[in-house]
Amino acid sequence: MTSVYDTLRRPIITEKSNFQSGKLNQYVFEVDKKATKMQVKEAVETLFNVNVENINIINVPAKRSRRARSRRVLIRRSSFKKAIITLKLGQSIDVFEGVQ
Repeated sequence: MTSVYDTLRRPIITEKSNFQSGKLNQYVFEVDKKATKMQVKEAVETLFNVNVENINIINVPAKRSRRARSRRVLIRRSSFKKAIITLKLGQSIDVFEGVQ
């Protein structure tokens, strides 16, 4: 059994996630690969003291890219699981408040 601190790994802060947190009341987190929707919901509600309305989970596949100088060197980014969490109206998470 994993704890709530092991379930949520880190917040994902991109242009799209900033738009979602500002306009749609949705927040994006990288979660453990074995985490389920109910575990993610429990972790967010206990850590941030908010009410979760909806959760979407996406498995992001691994990607390959090339280095700029030598095109022969391949870099592989690992795959991860991300969760898009929709909160009830009027609630927010303080982790994302400083980012505009």
